Amino acid sequence: MPRTRYEAAAAGLTVRQLPGSALRAALRDGYGWRELRGDVLAGVTVGIVALPLAMALAIAVGVPPQQGLYTSIIAGALVALLGGSRTQVSGPTAAFIVVLVPIFTKFGLAGLLLAGLIGGLILVALGLGRLGRFIEFIPHPVTTGFTAGIATVIATLQLKDVLGFRLATVPGDVLGRFRAMWEARATVSLAELSVAALTLALLAGLPRVTRRLPAPLVALPVAAALAALLTHAFPGHPIATIANRFNATLPDGRVFDGVPPLPPLPMLPWHATGPGGAPFVLSLSTLRELLSAGFAVALLGGIESLLSAVIADGMAGTRHDPDAELLALGIANIVTPFFGGIPATGAIARTATNIRSGARSPVAAIVHALVVLAAVLVLAPLIGYLPMAGLAALLLMVAWNMAEAKHFLHVLRVAPRADALVLVTCFGLTVFFDMVVAVSVGVVLAALLFMRRMAELTEVKLTASEAAAGETPTDLPKHLAGKVALYEIAGPLFFGAAQKAMGSLGRISGPTEVVILRLENVPVMDATGLVALESAIAALTKRGCVAILTGLRQQPAELLERAGFRHRPWRLMLRPDLASAIATAEELVSASPRKAEPLTEIDTRPPGAGDAPVS
Repeated sequence: MPRTRYEAAAAGLTVRQLPGSALRAALRDGYGWRELRGDVLAGVTVGIVALPLAMALAIAVGVPPQQGLYTSIIAGALVALLGGSRTQVSGPTAAFIVVLVPIFTKFGLAGLLLAGLIGGLILVALGLGRLGRFIEFIPHPVTTGFTAGIATVIATLQLKDVLGFRLATVPGDVLGRFRAMWEARATVSLAELSVAALTLALLAGLPRVTRRLPAPLVALPVAAALAALLTHAFPGHPIATIANRFNATLPDGRVFDGVPPLPPLPMLPWHATGPGGAPFVLSLSTLRELLSAGFAVALLGGIESLLSAVIADGMAGTRHDPDAELLALGIANIVTPFFGGIPATGAIARTATNIRSGARSPVAAIVHALVVLAAVLVLAPLIGYLPMAGLAALLLMVAWNMAEAKHFLHVLRVAPRADALVLVTCFGLTVFFDMVVAVSVGVVLAALLFMRRMAELTEVKLTASEAAAGETPTDLPKHLAGKVALYEIAGPLFFGAAQKAMGSLGRISGPTEVVILRLENVPVMDATGLVALESAIAALTKRGCVAILTGLRQQPAELLERAGFRHRPWRLMLRPDLASAIATAEELVSASPRKAEPLTEIDTRPPGAGDAPVS
């Protein structure tokens, strides 16, 4: 096990220094021409893949395609420079569509940029607070459920362009979208459907033939050629493309159809347009509403980015620093809106492509950002010919891969019923409500089910003649039968199980004078367990019984000491082991201890090291 930072770096581990821990660790390992060549080749490949994806994702949100490209350029470079994962590629992602569409619809581009800025501030706070590890506590059924739900929503959003529907507005809910498309069914375009079908066939089929050539690099130009051919053959039925759907005003006042051949230029996010293209009005009430949107951006961005980093670790054999990754993602989402970029996070598909293409360090992701920038500056006129149906088909393929339908059904089939319930609940809430509600409800539901399972593991057993593990068996003397009760509590004594465990002691009746509680199998006790134990001891004292606690481990012993058990008017004693507890019980029974004065006697010797019983 590496003990120093340098040994950790040499072992491929991330050095936990904020920010830029991944880049420093990669350089410390040794970085030469061989590594640079691998990173450049990987970066070029990922940049080619990211170019159409960034545009398609921006269009799916409702903003012009260049906003997605600017996100890949700015956020992709910043997260690589400052982050904690060696091979992660960041930018706009499909998962964000579900969160960003309603924000854009309600607040416009300016509100969307401000939501990303607020989300970035929250992510920076999480990174500086070293809270990256807490995202790992989100249960697998929750992430699987909302990921499949997001994929379903993305697919329904793309049907409009795949089928060529002419809709005045796109409803925000799934059922509303299906209703609107059904009402507009007469506007279906067979030409656009043909373009989408050809694009899907190439995207699905090319990887089976060769993986050296990115499928989008072939599929989208072929789709553009088919769209141009169909438009020429049937001039009365033009096919929607980037050039005839979007335009931008250049600094010299000219209107450019499609993606402008300009790098991301500085701007103030609140100076962008509001809902419906109207001027955006910045106010305190608007910021208050955008705060919840920013929280959604931060939550999903953090989850998606760290999940992607974990997958990258598994593929590349590295270790990422989650806190540095959150900090870098936060900084990127703060800076990107000032260049017109939408919220960004780690992109699983692009990260996997990066690793398979030979990436060695964050330099590959920086090269990917430069490739996208070069494409914007050089290829802008050609980008305008890309058909909307082809880009929608690309996102359909992304949604299919994201849903992992086989894995979803496998978890549903083999997981315990409680986990299946969480999975289906998260899926349904994501599809019909929103991702934040789905994750919040899913985490709470999973936590409640986990607590129920833990409570079922904690039990109280009447073990009248058992000895503690590792001791010489010591049976209760025959003359103590009926006068001494020996109970064993096994499992954590926390709020989910405390009442159940202590409730068993309420059934003690008859001539019982001493109750021995074996606690060596109670590793932890919380405040509710403490209160339940106090109530049980108080009830025994009221009946005239003496309670003897034995085998206390370190955490429960320290808790009882802090709770001041020594000052309570109870008939209570602590003994380090079962043999001494039985000896004490015999003495008490012989002395007839049923008298009014308390017998509180706390063993004040320090608990043993680690989790060993008190000795």
